[in-house]
Amino acid sequence: MEAIILAGGFGTRLAPLTYTRAKPLLPILNKPMITYLIDSLPKEIDKVVLAVNYRKDQIEKYFKENDVGREIVVNEEPKPLGTGGAVKFAEKHITGTFVVLNSDIISSLNLKEMIGFHRRVNAVATISLWPVDNVSEFGVVEIKEDSRITSFIEKPKPEEAPSNLINAGAYCLEPFVLDYIDTGRLVSMEQEIFPRLIEDTKAFYGYRISEYWVDVGRIESYLKVNRLLLDHNGREYVVGERSEIKGRIKYSSLGCNVFVDEHSIVESSIVFDNVRVEKNAVVLNSVVGEGCVIKKGARVVNCVVGDDEVVEENAVVENTKVWTKPLPEGYPKRQVGNVIKK
Repeated sequence: MEAIILAGGFGTRLAPLTYTRAKPLLPILNKPMITYLIDSLPKEIDKVVLAVNYRKDQIEKYFKENDVGREIVVNEEPKPLGTGGAVKFAEKHITGTFVVLNSDIISSLNLKEMIGFHRRVNAVATISLWPVDNVSEFGVVEIKEDSRITSFIEKPKPEEAPSNLINAGAYCLEPFVLDYIDTGRLVSMEQEIFPRLIEDTKAFYGYRISEYWVDVGRIESYLKVNRLLLDHNGREYVVGERSEIKGRIKYSSLGCNVFVDEHSIVESSIVFDNVRVEKNAVVLNSVVGEGCVIKKGARVVNCVVGDDEVVEENAVVENTKVWTKPLPEGYPKRQVGNVIKK
């Protein structure tokens, strides 16, 4: 059985971290984000097709150097194709029922149970669902008692919403779904293909996720998922190899070869590899990229600091992105492709 992981986006909302790395390789508790999805796959899924475009070489290199226990196929798109177009482009690898996952969603979904449900009800398509409080900000599903979805309702008024369940970005599909997708163009699975499947097949189902679900699309949610998994694992912090910590760390993830000097504080933050936090510095609710130096007495609060930046002695940097170098060639100034319609 195959899984397609959609990993082709630029991750513009996570810049400047994604100026220098593929979004699926962003570390969560010192593990690349995409490995959480691969680790969650049931044993029957023995081939993983990565739909990639931006920084394909980085992703390819990671999987050449790290055995994840499954065959990995890096399927480079010639251009951004959207969720549907990327699935169609992987058609040659599909041999039967398959799953599609978005590389930036971390959740407690039990995929083995979802696939089992899909087979029991003879579904053509089954999508994961997550409950939200603010239905007027999302597209919600109209769903029957037997979990069959009959429509998507876009941003309803709370009193008119048929449910509080949104598309949570994991799909179990039958191969003939591919016949609905045009070749070689940007196609939104969620906006173009799913409504037609609902109308034509009457076999489009939803499977609810409980416990946790995070769309890691912004710096805020990136920080949130690190904290959530720390709590989930009963940890106050994680620290990578060859790091030396003299200061205070709380609710944070620190990479390898990180030095935090005495009287410094790192709290509710993510610090990448090869970072120095000098004496009396404070890093709070921030992400610090690889190779950075936070000099003596500096305060970094509610910030994201790109790779190899230096925050000068006693500087106060708040509520901003730190990137002093040119924008990488080819990196878009705005989001490319289509976002998942929740």
